[in-house]
Amino acid sequence: MNDWIAHVNWEAIFISAAIITLQLVVILIAYLIVKGIGSRLIGSSFDRMSRQKNMSPGRTKTLEKLSQNIFAYVLLFVFITIVIGLFDYNVTGLIAGAGIIGLAIGFGAQGLVSDVVTGFFLLLEKQLEVDEYVTVAGIDGVVEEVGLRTTRIRGFDGTVHYIPNREISTLSNHSRSNMRALVDIGISYDDNIDEAMKVIQDACDLVASQVDTIVDGPNVIGVQSLDDSDVVIRVIAQTSNMEQWGVERILRKEIKEALDENGIEIPFPHQVYVEKKEA
Repeated sequence: MNDWIAHVNWEAIFISAAIITLQLVVILIAYLIVKGIGSRLIGSSFDRMSRQKNMSPGRTKTLEKLSQNIFAYVLLFVFITIVIGLFDYNVTGLIAGAGIIGLAIGFGAQGLVSDVVTGFFLLLEKQLEVDEYVTVAGIDGVVEEVGLRTTRIRGFDGTVHYIPNREISTLSNHSRSNMRALVDIGISYDDNIDEAMKVIQDACDLVASQVDTIVDGPNVIGVQSLDDSDVVIRVIAQTSNMEQWGVERILRKEIKEALDENGIEIPFPHQVYVEKKEA
């Protein structure tokens, strides 16, 4: 055993290990450099494309993120192939094996194929884009990324949802036109409806003069319903995309203050306790 150890060419082994280590370092540095340059080129290319072809910002972000993902996957595969080649492994066999695995996935993983096909048509038909407010698979939120396999949506509570594209059977896009702000205000049955509507409309006109995100209105539509304890008056306005909630909050505040100043009551639930006295 000692004779075998003595005859081992440790110098050659150390030199070989040092060369492989150096090669790995060089390949890793080259990988990081190419990845950085490629990402910047993709970003700048889509910036020029958006300016020249007047693409929407959402469409530009969607295609840019998809291109970044595809570039990262391809570059990673090339990096792994080169690294394996350093150890005298048959790279041709690896590539052929990857092709066989891909064929197996194509036949066996039908869900994955369905995800890719659905994702392709989502992008082709421009059904949704990054930064749009949508309802997908029963989930409300803002689109953060559209991929060939999954779509990432951030809910309004901050939760990130990853939805397989094959589950997107119904999609509601709330960001393709002006949005509607709707406010229902209840007044007492004892108050004059016409006077209340005039006070509310004056408050709406004040809001319209102060808020730039309002496209049309706000207008008092009229009596929406007669409830148990109040008469409900409806107000509707058209706003810029994703601004409807902010406008609704402003309208509620201004209308409430205007009704208070004019002595018009906004009813609230009352409880009546009847105490039975014993004879």
